[in-house]
Amino acid sequence: MKQINRRSFVKATGALAAIPALAGLPAAMAQAPAQNTSDLRVDKDIVFGKGGDIDLLLDVYHPPQGVTPKRMAIIHLFGGGFSSGSKNAGYIVNDVRALGRLGYTNVPANYRLTGQGLWPAQIHDTKAAIRWVRANAAKIGIDADKIAIAGYSAGGMLSLLSAGTNGMAEFEGNGGNAGVSSNVQASIGVYPLASTTIAGALFPTNVSAEERTKMIEAAGPAKYIAKTFAPTIFIHGTADTTVPLSSSLDFFNKLTAAGVPTSITTIQGAAHAFDNNALDAIEVMAHSIDLFFDRLIVNPKPYPSFGG
Repeated sequence: MKQINRRSFVKATGALAAIPALAGLPAAMAQAPAQNTSDLRVDKDIVFGKGGDIDLLLDVYHPPQGVTPKRMAIIHLFGGGFSSGSKNAGYIVNDVRALGRLGYTNVPANYRLTGQGLWPAQIHDTKAAIRWVRANAAKIGIDADKIAIAGYSAGGMLSLLSAGTNGMAEFEGNGGNAGVSSNVQASIGVYPLASTTIAGALFPTNVSAEERTKMIEAAGPAKYIAKTFAPTIFIHGTADTTVPLSSSLDFFNKLTAAGVPTSITTIQGAAHAFDNNALDAIEVMAHSIDLFFDRLIVNPKPYPSFGG
């Protein structure tokens, strides 16, 4: 586990720009303006499926001109406690820009909020987004076997659940591209909600208490920890009071014990949703993700080659 603070990053990279102080953010994921993305090529508001009678939308951000594509897609799922938010969140666009410059194709996607549908609508929409990306792999310039999913806060619950439920038909739904695999090769938990304990409003109340309890338990990502869980990297701030760092550390330890390739990068002093404005920390995050993916998926190398 590697912990990187802002000062060491600036010293290491020679960055000179002053970075705004990190501050606590409410659970609603208050957004700062996103970075300029004029150097990215983007296809906006593509309908990737249906959530009930709602058109589900995603964007495809291609690597900038002059950057060698890694032919790997990262699907991004926003936070907001399942009651607010969208694919246009500033923190997502900030991270997309940093990862795009490293050669990744990025796909921010919407899913239904609690006002539009209760569980399992959200995981059905997530799986539909994965299927669309795989079905359109050639069109968007990626390899169909190189798809990762990133989730922020509440969206992190969906990304972790997706990583643990590869091949489980009961989570698929019927949002589009039936018959296409929704398997992911890796996941990213960015200050993720790693359990269902504070997501009670997500689940229907018009069922029996026993049925509701079973539904909540089945939605918990930790239930699916096994060696088949997709490789996962966690990014978390040490000063996060909305989703404590301890939740990611606990999940990291459980994945490690199960033999799943996993990593965690902690950002010293960072609060929840630090990537709204902490540009130096965003670069640390992007390069941590790149190292993890490059060694496991893009250009596989055995970890022992790090040497002693």
